[in-house]
Amino acid sequence: MKITILFIKNWPSARLVFCLFVPICKTWHLSVESKRHHIFLKSLVQAKKIIYIWPFGFQRLSSQYHFSKMANRRDFIQKIGAVVGGAALSGTLSTVFAPQLAQAAARVAGLAPQQVATDESFWYEVRQAFTTSPNLINLNNGGVSPSPKVVQEAVETYNRLANEAPTYYMWRVLDGNREALRMNLARLAGCLPEEVAINRNSSEALETIIFGLPLQRGDEVVLTKQDYPNMIQAWKQRAIREGIVLKWVNLELPTEDDDYVLKKFEEQFTDKTKVVQVTHMINWTGQILPCKKIADAAHKRGIEVLVDAAHSFAHINYKISDLGADYFGTSLHKWLCAPFGSGLLYIRKPLIKKVWPLFGAVEPEGEDIKKFEHLGTRSIAIEQAIGHAINFHELIGAERKEARLRYLKNYWAEKAAKIPRVKLLTSLKANYSCALAMFAIEGKEPTEVDQFLFNKFKIHTVSITWENIKGIRVTPHLYTSLKDLDRLVEAIEACAKT
Repeated sequence: MKITILFIKNWPSARLVFCLFVPICKTWHLSVESKRHHIFLKSLVQAKKIIYIWPFGFQRLSSQYHFSKMANRRDFIQKIGAVVGGAALSGTLSTVFAPQLAQAAARVAGLAPQQVATDESFWYEVRQAFTTSPNLINLNNGGVSPSPKVVQEAVETYNRLANEAPTYYMWRVLDGNREALRMNLARLAGCLPEEVAINRNSSEALETIIFGLPLQRGDEVVLTKQDYPNMIQAWKQRAIREGIVLKWVNLELPTEDDDYVLKKFEEQFTDKTKVVQVTHMINWTGQILPCKKIADAAHKRGIEVLVDAAHSFAHINYKISDLGADYFGTSLHKWLCAPFGSGLLYIRKPLIKKVWPLFGAVEPEGEDIKKFEHLGTRSIAIEQAIGHAINFHELIGAERKEARLRYLKNYWAEKAAKIPRVKLLTSLKANYSCALAMFAIEGKEPTEVDQFLFNKFKIHTVSITWENIKGIRVTPHLYTSLKDLDRLVEAIEACAKT
């Protein structure tokens, strides 16, 4: 039976710091400090929102309630050895941590995502789950996204627990939860758990493939000049050291023509092409590429497909199988809002054996995806808290999230496009962009615009000059308000007039 466990600290502030699902006994503990707290907790239990409560620290258990005896805290920790690492928020989050958000989610449950996208009362409740600064408008969420409070609290709690006896709690207790987390990530990504490795970011995931593929001198790899620099440099390093040949696609963006993009890739395919790298959403401009069409064309020629999904995963709603990827890497600390320094690597199961791990493993030519997780000592707190981010994402809903993010982009971009001298460098059509977009002001360098927005309006964006791309990237997130975007448009207009 799956039962909710709450670690509770400092009842006067009603601060829920931890929440897990774990197979354990049916009875429950209570630790409260007043009759009001007893009534509050009892109502939650009667509503079947809480079945098991354990006080964080050595607080006295209430004698008014029946509970299963445990000798000490170590006994309790051993009981949660099978805990789903960072598992479900479920009703506990909604009732104790963010009741208004749960009520708002229930209210919009039957509405179409496009309707919910414009429901400001719902997104107001979502905004309260974050701790972003009120003194700065952060519109550079594409680099790293903030985590909601429940994820932050989970990281802190796991970290405190690990520090009580690091080698015991990290390696004998919490490390076993990785398999449950792997299952949750696989469910989210639409693949097998045996195809998912948990690592630290997109660069690590993708470079594992780039350096691990058994390529020979003269083998060709197709990629674009608009790809992310870390990937480009990794491929260039292999070319220098091993003599592989890089074939370059140069895209003119934005584009709303899939055939144009497909043709540009196909023009570089030859009998020597072994791999094509496709950036699903180009990080500079937010351009979404027709990944599946490119993958299908590549597979017909026996070419394997590596997908850089750093900016698309948990941003737009899809499964890995929808892209036709053989290999796939993403960062979870971007649009999933997981802790900083968390990522995912996917390899189609039959291909795992042939890929060498980036770090040494006992069986480097084995078929176990875990050979890619030999990273040495890493933060168990960050890894375990990923599950909380998954559940926060699912509480909001992937389709609702995508619709809202696209609505926010279109909200400011449509207004900015009407300002003299302002040029959009991102399509507004749903198939070609979502939250991430770029603009430029004629006669001004990107750095000049970026500095103006920050110095005059305290709006944080990022200026980009890369290959044939020059502009300001704007990336709102779920916590971004329409008022913030109105301020952005005001700032862009003011800059364009100078």
